[in-house]
Amino acid sequence: MATRLTVVQILPAMESGGVERGTVEVGAELVRRGHRAIVISAGGRMVHELARHKVEHVDWTVGKKSLTTLRFIRRLRKFLRDERVDILHARSRLPAWIAYRAWRGMDPRTRPRFVTTVHGFYSVGRYSAVMTKGERVICVSSSVKDYVLANYAGVDPDKLRVIHRGVDPQLYPYGYMPGSYWVADWYRQYPALQEDYVVTLPARITRWKGQEDFVEIIEALVQRGLSVRGLLVGDTHPTKQAFAREIEALVRERGLEGRVIITGHRGDLREVMAMSDVVLSLSRDPEAFGRTTIEALSIGRPVCGYAHGGVKEQLEVVFPEGAVPVGDKQAVVDRIMQWYERPACVPDTKRFTLRRMLDATLAVYAELADAESSKGAHGSSGGA
Repeated sequence: MATRLTVVQILPAMESGGVERGTVEVGAELVRRGHRAIVISAGGRMVHELARHKVEHVDWTVGKKSLTTLRFIRRLRKFLRDERVDILHARSRLPAWIAYRAWRGMDPRTRPRFVTTVHGFYSVGRYSAVMTKGERVICVSSSVKDYVLANYAGVDPDKLRVIHRGVDPQLYPYGYMPGSYWVADWYRQYPALQEDYVVTLPARITRWKGQEDFVEIIEALVQRGLSVRGLLVGDTHPTKQAFAREIEALVRERGLEGRVIITGHRGDLREVMAMSDVVLSLSRDPEAFGRTTIEALSIGRPVCGYAHGGVKEQLEVVFPEGAVPVGDKQAVVDRIMQWYERPACVPDTKRFTLRRMLDATLAVYAELADAESSKGAHGSSGGA
């Protein structure tokens, strides 16, 4: 991929989450290799990270569920022409529809190459089918690839590429522990954590992520005589406030005030997980990949997770003893008690790395760009 490319990634917003993190990482790597990287979204707290890596940001509300969003089809088409974009990469369904409609309306000889990433087990139907329309379709796990092939019969398997998400072992080194100042501040905020066994569920507060199961697991551990504190770490979307209140009520109902701590969003999740004895993954629906799981394993924290989706793939490779049947709360309790008696040892296995993910993603871009170049039909050098 010697030619300088201009690559546009399009998604709803840049607030937080694995999709957003991956967007930053790919954009930064493009810039590092001398390409031009642009992100189109409604903005958010992670835009400053794009700027830090010299990734351009275009502030368009392409993820807003409104008929007014359709106006971006023509605007995007003009943008792609004016900026001589080589690769258009859609990472979410509504922005993908905007991107697909804009792309389909362009001259096939000069339009960008179109890539989509299937980041989740989307509801099956026409709306989700747009994520299979890419000339290359990236699947974030083998489970996602199997899901696409099982539910979209017309998809050509040859255009699917499995690229697992990955972590940077320099940012998540094995055996990582926070600095003394961070630790002192942490215990000032939560002094009770100094003496107790800490079990953490890092996940957005939403019903399918397993917070209800978590509360019941902490209750069972307390009943088994374990001096334990449970941390629920994650933000709550404005539409999920009612469920957050349900969790707070459940904590009170089970008499676990002070035993279950709801921290809200934290920008130091790595440090929080490093200070935890066990990290859990309790999603009732399968995670497409489960980024926090591999982050915890990377720093050597034992993970106990429901064995399906991408989390199952990670645990099978890195830490098989952490896998339990989906919904089996008793198995989670038993596993934690075992690890309390005899601490688990997570192997230092670097199988799901950021470098592998970035190399594979940019290889997809190169594959398409090189194919286009060989036809002599797409003469863009990537813009300014």
